[in-house]
Amino acid sequence: MELDLIRSALGWGAIINIAVLLYWFAFLTLAHDWTYKLHSKWFNLSVEKFDRFHYLGLALYKTAIIAFYVVPYIALGIVLD
Repeated sequence: MELDLIRSALGWGAIINIAVLLYWFAFLTLAHDWTYKLHSKWFNLSVEKFDRFHYLGLALYKTAIIAFYVVPYIALGIVLD
């Protein structure tokens, strides 16, 4: 597998994952109450716990995107240029 192909795959993976992250953020921002009501039917969560779980989830997901897609993409860009 050529390094250019790997770099391209990392770039597209980063774009797709950032789009998912933005969708998650927008959905929670715009439909917070509806989402909380839906989840509280399944789990016994307070609003504070619900917000904390989603905030931590967003933070971990963003960190994983940066660590596993963006940094290798940049590193391959430096090596290949």
